[in-house]
Amino acid sequence: MRRAMGIVATAAALVLTGSALAAEQTVRLAVDGMWCPGCSYIVKKTLASVPGVAAVDVSMADKAAVVRFDDTTTDVAALSQATASVGFPSWVIGRGGE
Repeated sequence: MRRAMGIVATAAALVLTGSALAAEQTVRLAVDGMWCPGCSYIVKKTLASVPGVAAVDVSMADKAAVVRFDDTTTDVAALSQATASVGFPSWVIGRGGE
């Protein structure tokens, strides 16, 4: 019984540790090719549809997007791939609160 309790405690610790390692990330992407409100709308909807994305703010004037996402579900490569797939190549120009 004591051994079983130890195993349960260890398993619980591993589950909690895995959750603790999950982090919400924020990245700022330069987005090439946006020149109209429709372009920024497409970029925003495309990024928002990527699993793990929590929030997207797109500025046509700055030709940039700020994306908040769960790094256990997606990554920057997937975000850039998503925008490129609809004709708007993007790349990182800042991370976190930058």
